[in-house]
Amino acid sequence: MRAVRINHSNSTDEIMEPGPHNGFALPNDVLIVEDDPIISLDFEDRILGFGVTSVRTASSVVRALDMIDERVPDFALLDVGLIRENSFAIAERLDALKIPYIFVTGYGADAKIPKPLMGRPRLPKPCSSEALQTALQCLAADRNKP
Repeated sequence: MRAVRINHSNSTDEIMEPGPHNGFALPNDVLIVEDDPIISLDFEDRILGFGVTSVRTASSVVRALDMIDERVPDFALLDVGLIRENSFAIAERLDALKIPYIFVTGYGADAKIPKPLMGRPRLPKPCSSEALQTALQCLAADRNKP
């Protein structure tokens, strides 16, 4: 199976071979909400490399919510602090839909997360590929439990 990443700069498309996933389930469709295009592209490339078949990106709350309305993802990666806004409204929408997600933040323990969302998994920015892949596998497995 091949994963295709559309190069958003109007140059040629790039085809990436998926990496091994050690027999653990991965989500099929991941939504990345990140306002830094370099970080977003890094996450996208790594996630496609794990073998995920579809990765979509949004840089704002409005765009992310629209994308969720268009097609509900299997998993989401949410940057806590976006330009002039935070991703908590997206988290609340995903909670209502029972879609797993992880907050990513460069602020560590200093990230101001509302009490109802405090228990949600977090990854630091930057994070290792191993930590990211493990998080995707664990949360996807939790969602697929009967």
